[in-house]
Parts: sequence; C-alpha cells; structure tokens
Amino acid sequence: MRMILTLFAIGAGAYVLSRRTSQPRAAGRAAFAEGQPDSGHSPVRDAGPDAMRDPPKGHWSPVDEASDQSFPASDPPATY
Repeated sequence: MRMILTLFAIGAGAYVLSRRTSQPRAAGRAAFAEGQPDSGHSPVRDAGPDAMRDPPKGHWSPVDEASDQSFPASDPPATY
C-alpha cells in the first residue's frame, strides 16, 4: 500500500511539474494570425502567409497561394 501511494505521489508531482514547464497556449484560434477576425460559427481565415499564426519559413509560391485560397474546396487549384 505504501508503494502505491509513493508511486501516486511521484506521478502527481511529475504531472504538476510538466504542466508548469509547458508553454502557455496561444490565445485565439490555432490557425489565425493576430488581428484576424473571429466570425465564431464557422471561422475561415484569410488566405496567404500573412493570415497564418505560424507563417511558413520557406518560400511561398503562387501554387501555395492558390492552394491556400481554394481550401477547404475538394478540387485542387487550376495552377496546380
């Protein structure tokens, strides 16, 4: 019984420590850049890397732009 309580205490301590050291969550929606409107019911962010919370680090090509503009459509863009 004592071993079970010890293991429980270690687990609880590890959980609390992991919650303290993890990064805080960003406010707002995950895909939206700061200042993007939040329409509530079915939010769709503006197209392009400027509207992304975490913009791509590489080159943003016209094909990438067309693909982002067509999302969530099921068909690929005509420039693909």
